[in-house]
Amino acid sequence: MTDAPLQAAKIAVRPASPADCATIYGFIRDLAEYERLLDQVKATEADIARDLFGPAPRVFCDIAEADGTPVGFALWFYSYSTFAGRHGIYLEDLFVREEARGRGAGKALLAGLARRCVAEGLARLEWAVLDWNAPSIAFYDALGAAALDDWIVRRLTGEPLARLAEA
Repeated sequence: MTDAPLQAAKIAVRPASPADCATIYGFIRDLAEYERLLDQVKATEADIARDLFGPAPRVFCDIAEADGTPVGFALWFYSYSTFAGRHGIYLEDLFVREEARGRGAGKALLAGLARRCVAEGLARLEWAVLDWNAPSIAFYDALGAAALDDWIVRRLTGEPLARLAEA
């Protein structure tokens, strides 16, 4: 697809369906490549199908389309704030293909999640961004998103996770 048709394209956001598994998996790999983390992708298309469309999904996905062509996705799940006493949404991944950036797809995906938060009485919409990703940080800042500089994300995986589980 060339840039010209996308410039005039109408952006629509819809919930993902099981038919979107290959597209979602492609977006995940594209995002990982953009973030220089492709070697860390262990998920498979089958994992996506199971976790998003199995009997009790705990993760959800919205697809942004430009004139019916998928150009981006938001993968999210419900979180909970003990301080607020209410659920929120944690946005795990937001990605828009390079040729569609700057045309409103990312904002449309975030606006859809913001509408969900308001409609469901959720406390917040939150996500993380890599510290070197200046274009995304500028985009989020322009939306009024606050940086939580006083919080440091910690993660257990692999052997340290297994060791703690055995303790």
